[in-house]
Amino acid sequence: MKQDNKNFVLFAVIAALILFGWPMLQERFFPAANPPVTKIEDGQTKVLPKPEVSPVAGAPVAGAAAAMRDRAVVLREAPRVQIDTPTMHGSINLRGARIDDLVLKNYKETVAKNSPPVRLLSPAGTQDAYFAAFGWRNEGLTPPTADAVWTASSQLLAPGRPVTLTAANAQGQRFAIELSVDDGYMFGIKQTVANGGAGAVPVAAYGLVNRAGVSKDPDSWTIHVGPMSVHNDKADYDVNFDDVDEGDKRFASTGGWLGFVDKYWLTALIPDQARAFNGQFRAGANKSYQADYTSNAQLLQPGRQVTQTSRFFAGAKEVRLLDHYTDNEGVNRFDYALDWGWFRIIEKPIFYYLDWLFRHLGNFGIAIILLTLTIRLLMFPIAQRQFASMANMRAVQPKMKAIQERYKDDKPRMQQEIMALYKAEKVNPLAGCAPTLLQIPIFYALYKMLMLTIEMRHQPFVGWIKDLSAPDPLTPVNLFGLLAFTPPSFLAIGVVPILLGISMYFQFKLNPAPMDDAQKQIFALMPWVLMFVMAPFAVGLQVYWITSNVLTILQQKLLYARHPGLKEAPAK
Repeated sequence: MKQDNKNFVLFAVIAALILFGWPMLQERFFPAANPPVTKIEDGQTKVLPKPEVSPVAGAPVAGAAAAMRDRAVVLREAPRVQIDTPTMHGSINLRGARIDDLVLKNYKETVAKNSPPVRLLSPAGTQDAYFAAFGWRNEGLTPPTADAVWTASSQLLAPGRPVTLTAANAQGQRFAIELSVDDGYMFGIKQTVANGGAGAVPVAAYGLVNRAGVSKDPDSWTIHVGPMSVHNDKADYDVNFDDVDEGDKRFASTGGWLGFVDKYWLTALIPDQARAFNGQFRAGANKSYQADYTSNAQLLQPGRQVTQTSRFFAGAKEVRLLDHYTDNEGVNRFDYALDWGWFRIIEKPIFYYLDWLFRHLGNFGIAIILLTLTIRLLMFPIAQRQFASMANMRAVQPKMKAIQERYKDDKPRMQQEIMALYKAEKVNPLAGCAPTLLQIPIFYALYKMLMLTIEMRHQPFVGWIKDLSAPDPLTPVNLFGLLAFTPPSFLAIGVVPILLGISMYFQFKLNPAPMDDAQKQIFALMPWVLMFVMAPFAVGLQVYWITSNVLTILQQKLLYARHPGLKEAPAK
């Protein structure tokens, strides 16, 4: 009895550590689900506004505005070329030849029907300034300045309709930037210099992408956000905004790319994959950051011209699109813009299967349920062996208890006798762990998909669940929104987490009852502890676990019918 009390106290201490220590551990290793997109007030689902970020002004390039100004005013101040594709709308600033105005047609800021589309790029000096520019180094060459106004060959850039920007200097060199765009988010850049001067000049093209402020998305151990590059055939997730604040981060490579990754969005400079380039990340005034590259200089003789090509990606990190640019367009490891992590070999096939289900069903919640069903069906033979192992373990428990009593003062001898018993009875105590161990990478893969892939963003399920990648907004703590207060996150136990706790309770009830009373108490409390632990996670993850628990309960009932001795109390 004394030992049972000690076990129970130990469990209570562990449970308290889980409940109060888990938030800190989760913040470090498992970032919380997306912020709720809705809340419940007076029993009604209401859309939350998109949180705003304090504006940051300035940019470490020539021609950047010095003060915060209205975006609409800035957009009207210089001549522009319109951008219109199936996925994007915006404009190119002819002053400085910048791509600095871009919204994504297929993605909204919130789940509200009248929500504006996501804005990715904005001109310098406006809120959330973010832009790309292309030019030439001014070492031995006099290219157009950052404030030069270029001449455009057309007023519209669209798929199949490229635009050429031209300018010249007083030394006889003529400059051209031909811009093209596909129906995704990729711009083609051709930078040409024609030398009409009297002497040879060195030509080295550059590209830059500049942003004001750090990403609004949290950077974590499992999901990288911030500066990112692929160089020397390796994805580099080790540079963060804080690292750039401490000094420039440089590298040289042939093939690869660099830019900034947010949770769902990406800007990437992609030099010619067959040519060497020098890349760097650097910080400027007022918390502005820049990724840029320069190609090696080519000496251009009089009467000749040279063209250097690159690409620029600005858009959503759609899995299929990133894979397309990697596999079919030759962009080295472009799919690594999604930080799949260690289990990418499992995560990507599961994603493609889940996405295939969604495309046929139109609801990601139902797709998650069918994914769970598929996994459980595949694991059913293993579960049968697990139950057989549990039955064998239950049969030998009285003999184990006798050995423990006989050799309680001789622990080494006790272990030897127990192992001999396992061998004689042909029992494997670890066999019952196989389904749980196999589900860990699957569970983690689904977690990463819900946290990482834009395909899961703002996906509704049923009723009040408007975003499967966010926590459940409906909680009885404030009487389902009827009371005018929002409980803190660690108390906001939603309806779905409660259903998860209930499903775990009934699943544990169907398990063979342990002989030890302290273990019985532990198993009785475990579902409710896990309910609190899982509450801040995405609803989609909880839907997976609830479905898995329900299927496990049905599976247990079926297997109990085939192994009736498993439910009987073991002989004394």
